[in-house]
Amino acid sequence: MKLRGKQKRFLRARANHLQPIFAVGKEGLSDNWLAQLDGALDRRELIKVNILQNADVTTAEVKNFIESKTNIQVVQTIGRVLVLFKVSANKDMRNLSDQVAKV
Repeated sequence: MKLRGKQKRFLRARANHLQPIFAVGKEGLSDNWLAQLDGALDRRELIKVNILQNADVTTAEVKNFIESKTNIQVVQTIGRVLVLFKVSANKDMRNLSDQVAKV
């Protein structure tokens, strides 16, 4: 699903109260980390990822890595925090994506 402006604003508002549940540290980016991130997004649909100070990658590199290998969309970048959205593969978990489609 390609997000429009109103949908991104809706998701940013929903993500405002969330705390980052994933972090990128000195180990960097890996396919295993990406698989765990994808699994978490299947359950939650909207999460935040924190890029730690000791990470060897930049925010732009993390964004490009995520978007190039998956269908996860980066909704917003706030400093070293990324807000990510993905429509859940499980139809029972699609509460948020159903609301986004109505916006």
